[in-house]
Amino acid sequence: MTTLWSKPVSGDLTGVTWRKSTRSANNCACVEVAVLPDGRVGVRDSTNPDGPALVFDSPEWAAFLAGAKGGEFDL
Repeated sequence: MTTLWSKPVSGDLTGVTWRKSTRSANNCACVEVAVLPDGRVGVRDSTNPDGPALVFDSPEWAAFLAGAKGGEFDL
């Protein structure tokens, strides 16, 4: 079972293809993303592939990407 903030999310994520950014450093402090069969996007810690993953629907993922590209999360 995978969790989204403490709420159970049904579905098995073992068959999906996880990707890490080509800009990731080799320090193992990375996240991986996977497009799930139903169109949602999973995000997990690359150092803990068997741990929990956050799962976002398409509008949530699009909003996150727009915010990241627009500098919303810059310090």
